[in-house]
Amino acid sequence: MTLETLTDSELTATLAALALLLASAFLVGTLLEKAKAPRVVGEIMGGLLLGGSCLYHFFPDAMGSIFLAYGQEGKVLNIFYQMGLIFLMFLSGYNTKLKIDCENGKTMGCVFIGATVLPMAAAIPFVPLFQRAFIGEKDNLIAYGLVFVIGVAITSIPVISKIFFDMGIMNTKFSDTVLTVSTFQDLCLWILLNAATRIASSGELKLLDMAGVVLVTLGLFAAVKAVSDHAHACKKAIKPIDFYSVSFILLLLVCAVLYMAGINIMYAAFLVGYVVKAAVGADRETKARMEALGNFAFSFFIPIYFALVGIQLNLLHNFSPLRFCLFFLMAFGLEAIGTLLMLQFTEVSFRTKINFAVTMNARGGPGIVLATVAYSYGIISVEFFTVLILTTMLSSLLAGYWLRRQQKKDAAVFMDFRK
Repeated sequence: MTLETLTDSELTATLAALALLLASAFLVGTLLEKAKAPRVVGEIMGGLLLGGSCLYHFFPDAMGSIFLAYGQEGKVLNIFYQMGLIFLMFLSGYNTKLKIDCENGKTMGCVFIGATVLPMAAAIPFVPLFQRAFIGEKDNLIAYGLVFVIGVAITSIPVISKIFFDMGIMNTKFSDTVLTVSTFQDLCLWILLNAATRIASSGELKLLDMAGVVLVTLGLFAAVKAVSDHAHACKKAIKPIDFYSVSFILLLLVCAVLYMAGINIMYAAFLVGYVVKAAVGADRETKARMEALGNFAFSFFIPIYFALVGIQLNLLHNFSPLRFCLFFLMAFGLEAIGTLLMLQFTEVSFRTKINFAVTMNARGGPGIVLATVAYSYGIISVEFFTVLILTTMLSSLLAGYWLRRQQKKDAAVFMDFRK
């Protein structure tokens, strides 16, 4: 068996493209991080500067010689795109925590319903209003509708976690509530997205098939939880030097097998991260290994993934500022109003209610994954793809700056909900 290889010129163009993507993501990401904004926003902007919104528009020949140097370069770069997505979801799955505080259970329940169920239900009447511009080439209304309502309600665990870490309020009552609710929320929304991709692939709604996806998804999580106590014994059987090899084999193999079974790759990677944590635990040694893996992934694959997301955005064509503003106001407003309404049944202060309403609007990484997966399946148009990415970026920026402003006023508000 022989494998076809890239020519010298093709390899040179590929390496130059990766270097340029990484450099742009790093520089703009670092700049925004210094401005106390989420780094992911800068990494996407770094890619945007290279694409049709900026450099490619003004210098098409020069940029085309790097990113369109040969016919299959897009597919080669897509490998790095997919690996970035896989590692992002794998690390998100590993870092998922379900911390149920009985004393705070009522608040968690109200935030979950207010930030998930109510905005999704309220978004349904808006689905046909944007349909003509937002639906993808598959022209599947049900799949498009699912993505639309998910885009309204989704919240980012990685971005919110990074903001909490930077502010020094991780493990406060507020952060624990937000992250626990976001975990349950994302689990529900990933199931819906997986159902949307199945519907788009088959071209029709099969209730039994959709029910099967939900049952398989929930069953996999239930199975992991059931065997987690016994799986900790695996930790002693795996040598430290083999930890990464075993994790990567499991990650890639499970993603491939579950994809063949109709489970989306991004969700499969999230599940494997959850499995690895259940199998090897989260002690200091394991955390150090995963932190090292995270440092590598967030320094190479994941910035390239976000930059490749940005390079596909074209704000000069296939984009309506008016429709973006309308969708953003609708999405931000519905989630904020839903959260505020449900929190009326709790005893938290008005200030804390506003903090929850703004924070649950930070869409971050999951919002980007939603957009990229839905666009790759032809569920949404390039305009809706752009709108979802920009909504993600703006909502994450607003949440970060709002929380820092509240911290300057009185940091105790994150510990005491009645203040």
